[in-house]
Amino acid sequence: MAAEMIKGALVSSFVQITIDNLASRFVDIFRGNKSNKKMLSNLKVKLLAVDVVADDAEQKQFTDRRVREWLLQAKDAVFDAEDLLEEIDHALCKTQVEAQSHSTATKVWNSLKSPFVSSFKNEIESRMEKLIENLEYLETRSHVLGLKRSDDVGEGSRSGSKLRSTYLPNDSVIYGRDEDKEFVFNWLTSHTPNNLSILSIVGMGGVGKTTLAQHVFNDPRLDTGEDKFDFKAWVCVSDEFDVFKVSKAVLDGVTESSNNSTDTGMVHKRLTEKLAGKKFILVLDDVWNQNQSKWEEVQKPLVFGKGSRILVTTRDENVAGTMRSEVHLLKLLQEEDCWNVFAKHAFQDDETQQNSECREIGMEIVKKCERLPLALKTMGSLLYNKSFSEWKKVFESEISELPEERCAIIPPLASSYIHLPPHLKVCFAYCALFPKDHEFKKEHLMHLWMAENRPHRRSEQDCHDHFNDLLSRSFF
Repeated sequence: MAAEMIKGALVSSFVQITIDNLASRFVDIFRGNKSNKKMLSNLKVKLLAVDVVADDAEQKQFTDRRVREWLLQAKDAVFDAEDLLEEIDHALCKTQVEAQSHSTATKVWNSLKSPFVSSFKNEIESRMEKLIENLEYLETRSHVLGLKRSDDVGEGSRSGSKLRSTYLPNDSVIYGRDEDKEFVFNWLTSHTPNNLSILSIVGMGGVGKTTLAQHVFNDPRLDTGEDKFDFKAWVCVSDEFDVFKVSKAVLDGVTESSNNSTDTGMVHKRLTEKLAGKKFILVLDDVWNQNQSKWEEVQKPLVFGKGSRILVTTRDENVAGTMRSEVHLLKLLQEEDCWNVFAKHAFQDDETQQNSECREIGMEIVKKCERLPLALKTMGSLLYNKSFSEWKKVFESEISELPEERCAIIPPLASSYIHLPPHLKVCFAYCALFPKDHEFKKEHLMHLWMAENRPHRRSEQDCHDHFNDLLSRSFF
């Protein structure tokens, strides 16, 4: 199932290229034929109708199986169009061989008038009619599924059913993060010049960045002593980094009330008045923004604070670069801490439930969670108060095969994929070609990317940059 999800990326990423190439090929072949030009125009419109809702489908596929099926059918339709392009190219190359004895000026035109191309036109027309029919069905189906145009998708929908964080942690205890917590706490309380300081906690989805930030934010030591902070504010940024919305959320957090300001200038004025000469902690949770100018706008009123700190959580190291921040990489849990996380949620601190059978198979389930706190917590909660037969069934299943309404792992991890730009989605899709636990090499992936049969082949440097970008976004 996971591989099918990723393949959906090929829809929105390839549609525009396919449309452009269809137009360039068909103009030559159907030169002067109005009915064929109309068919081409119709095909382009239908492809675009699929393309405009593909982004929404990519986001909803993780929680709606019907949307996932639609996305795979759309992928097949786009690939059918691309297959047609390849066959046209092959046909043109074949007929041009027949024109080798002619002058350069007449070579292509003569090849286009050849009997081979004339007979091939009928097949092309038939294939185009079938494509249009399939695309019309997909367009109708997209309305039934409630898929929206990309420009109609509102803020907060990019992550599907993902919940927005607050400053309160879900658990009173955090396992395996003592050193990380002390590092962040010491950074917050260290004596530095009056300049604004920023630290980004960077790590893959589900590794516990938000949980760590919550536990540090609520540490009572920050509220006592001579160097205590005047203000503390928590803002869950998530998807859209809108300057006004983020700035207003910061102001609401600082004032602990909802503000009625209606424009960015007014918000910044009030923030400047509130923060000038004050010492504050601001947590910006789940940041994706890489737009330098947007961050500079948000930062304008914040620099008036005295010795203040901004703590950022992000999955992308490039975000830390945009914000000119220090970086603390949050790694996977140590193996000895994994059982504690799992057992806390599987047995709810009731040791009487830890019979030998459940404990033994529980150890194997923990290994499948790959030291990821979110997976350990979700799997433990899923098995709480369940029979041994259900524990065994979960052990024998892949995480992605568990019922969607009972498994909270896939949507949060999927948001990392959703935020990828189209060219990186295509590159990441190739990882689905490898079997589970396969240890692939960077060079192998790069060769696949370079060999991809597209009009503009990727250079080795492009592929090197794409790999490093995926790496910085915690995909490997």
